[in-house]
Amino acid sequence: MAEPSNTASEIDHQVVDSVDSVEDPTLTSPQPIINGVAEQVPVEPPNIQMPSVFPQTGNLQHLVPTTDYSLAQPISADEIALYDRQIRLWGVKAQEKLRSAKILLIGMRSLANEIAKNLVLAGVGSLTILDFAPVTEDDLGSQFFVTQDQIGQNRAEAALPQIVKLNPRVQVFADPNLVTSKLPEYFSMFDITIATNLDISSLASINAACRFSGRKFYAADTHGMYGYVFADLILHDFVVEREKGNKLTEIGTAETATRLILSATTKKENGKNIEIVSKSESYSPLILANASPLPAEISNNRRRRLQVTPLLSCLRALFDFQNRSGGRFPLHNRADLEAFTRLATEKHQELLLPPETLRSDFLRSFLQNLGSEISPVAAFLGGAVAQDVINVLGQREQPLQNFLLFDGEEFKGPIYSMHPYIDDTMPMPVPMAMNISNGVTANSDSANFSNDFINGFPAAATQMV
Repeated sequence: MAEPSNTASEIDHQVVDSVDSVEDPTLTSPQPIINGVAEQVPVEPPNIQMPSVFPQTGNLQHLVPTTDYSLAQPISADEIALYDRQIRLWGVKAQEKLRSAKILLIGMRSLANEIAKNLVLAGVGSLTILDFAPVTEDDLGSQFFVTQDQIGQNRAEAALPQIVKLNPRVQVFADPNLVTSKLPEYFSMFDITIATNLDISSLASINAACRFSGRKFYAADTHGMYGYVFADLILHDFVVEREKGNKLTEIGTAETATRLILSATTKKENGKNIEIVSKSESYSPLILANASPLPAEISNNRRRRLQVTPLLSCLRALFDFQNRSGGRFPLHNRADLEAFTRLATEKHQELLLPPETLRSDFLRSFLQNLGSEISPVAAFLGGAVAQDVINVLGQREQPLQNFLLFDGEEFKGPIYSMHPYIDDTMPMPVPMAMNISNGVTANSDSANFSNDFINGFPAAATQMV
C-alpha cells in the first residue's frame, strides 16, 4: 500500500474546528433543470480559474479503437454461454449494447485497476487505458496488473497483458501519452470517459470536452479510507421494471428536480403485474456541481443537515486547494495546513452545514489519508463505477445522480444530487466582511485562527517546505 502523504505524528490534534463564514457561490445551469423541487435563481458563476488541459494545435494521432461495432454481428451462442449469468440479470439487448461500447479509462492506479477488471469481465467492446506515468514501487502494494519486474515501465502498457487475459473477446488498448496532450476531439471517440486520480482543473476540462461531443463522463478518486464518484451523463434515458403498485404513474411529471417520467407500460410475469417505466435524468457538469448547494430537502432540514458527511466539505476544499496550487496536495507546512482548514470550513458554511459536524479529528484523518491507496476501498468504489457504467450502457436501472461519497471509517456511501438551483425558502449564509487582498474574514474569532491552528502542530511539521 502506498504511504499516506500525511502522518499522524505530523498532524496534531489541534486542527481547528471552524472558521468564519464566506460568501456562498450558488449558480445556475446554462440549461434549465426540470422544476420539480426548487426554482432556479440566476446568479453569477463561480470565480474559478480553469486552465484548459488541451493543446490548441496538433494532429489527432492517438491509439483508439478502430473497429466499427455498429456493423458487428449479433451476439453469438458462445458469447451467450460465456456471459450467461449476467445476461440473466440484464438481458441480451443490454449485453449487445455492452459489447459495442468504447470506454476510455484515464489513470491506471488501484481504483482504475478495479474498474478495468469489472468492465472487461462484463464484456465491453473496447477499453482504452490512458496513463503517462511509470510503474513505481508504491504501485505494487495496491495493484494486481503489474509486477516488480515492470517498475519503470509505462503503467498503461505494463498493465495491458494482464487485462487482456481477463477476457480475450474485449479489445484493450494502452495509450502511454499525457492526458494534456489530447485534443478535445479525442474524447468524442469514446462512449464513456472515466477519469481517475486527476485534479479538478483537468477533470473539468475533460468533462467539458465530453459534453461538447455529447459523451458521458465519470470522475473518481480514492484517498486512503475516503473516495468519491461523480457522474455527468448529460441527458440519460433509462428503464426501470418494478411491481405495479396502487399509485398511478403520471406520465410527463417530474419525480425530482432532475428526473422526468417519459412513459409506463405493464406486463404479466410469474403471475405479477410488472410496470416498465421509462425515465430521463438531466445532469450538471462537474464545474457547476462542485459549486452547487445541497438539495432543498436537505438544506431546509436541520436533522438531515446534521447527517451530511463532512467529507463533502473536505473534498471541495481539496479541489479548491489544488486549483490554486497547480494540482498538488497540501504539504505539512504551516501555510498549507492553515489554508486547507480554512477552505474546508468555508465550504462547510457555504453548504449551510452545522459547524459541529466538521470535527478536527475528521480533518486530521482526511489530511493523513491524502494520496494513499487502500485496496478494499478501491474495490468498493471501482465496483460502484463499473456497475453504474454497465447500467448506463444497458439503459437499465437508476443511474448515479450525481455525487457518491465513501467514508471507509464509517463505512457509509451517501449520494448527493448537486445541481445549480436553489429554493426560495432556503436560508442563505450571511457573508462576512472580507479582506479583498487575502480573502480572510474580518472577524475576531478568525483573527485568533492562525495562532490557535499553528500552535497545535509540531515544530518539525510547521518548518517543512
